[in-house]
Amino acid sequence: MRPSRHPRPSHSELGAESPRFPPPAPAAPPLRLLVADDNPVVRAGLTALLSGRPDTTVVAEARDGREAYEAAVRHRPDVILLDVRMPGVDGISALPHLVRLAPVMMLTYSHETETVREALRLGAGGYLVHGEFTTEQLVRAVRDVREGRPHVTPGAARALLEDLRRDAPAHAASQHAVISADSAPSTLSQLQPSVGQSFRSRFRLSTREAEIMDLIASGMTNQQIAAACFISEKTVKNHINRIFAKLHSTTRSQATAKWLGVA
Repeated sequence: MRPSRHPRPSHSELGAESPRFPPPAPAAPPLRLLVADDNPVVRAGLTALLSGRPDTTVVAEARDGREAYEAAVRHRPDVILLDVRMPGVDGISALPHLVRLAPVMMLTYSHETETVREALRLGAGGYLVHGEFTTEQLVRAVRDVREGRPHVTPGAARALLEDLRRDAPAHAASQHAVISADSAPSTLSQLQPSVGQSFRSRFRLSTREAEIMDLIASGMTNQQIAAACFISEKTVKNHINRIFAKLHSTTRSQATAKWLGVA
């Protein structure tokens, strides 16, 4: 038998020439969630929805704030989904105690201004109103809150903005406190329309740009605005560049002052 003209390389030679790939990274463990809501249908729906995914799982349920606290101590979840109105200990009352154990995402039908503001003041990492998000948006919001990135759905954001707009006339009046008593009535009557939508229409902002300008005026960062509008931060920056051009402003404070009619 003739020897082969092209002998096969040895295993050692193959090993030396073959590229070595690192082993695949292990999949991240699912995010462990606690669902607190007095409505059993809502709890069951959220549990079925979030436990049926590879990236999230519900480790405990609670019917009120007291049960939520006890379950959080026992299970140490990554994120707590908390309703506002519950019998016994409600969500707002339980919130200061729960945020010491895990990040809290308010998940509720309530979007009254005082409730939203109080929840965020007490440490809630986000505020989602039922009916204003998809499953993927909910999961993304939960993961972001776990990492310290806040999420607020449009209904909650609107509640805060309406409160801001109510405060705007008082803020505008304080800027003109040096007006003499004789000239005050006519000057203030001229000032009031400048705070409303008729004044803002002259800037010719699109609906989306006006929404984002409202969020800027409320003090939100680009990251928070992106979360509230479910768009990327790059898209937010593009909108802000166009807004600043239309308002002839170079800073957020300048744009806010013009938008609120106090510049």
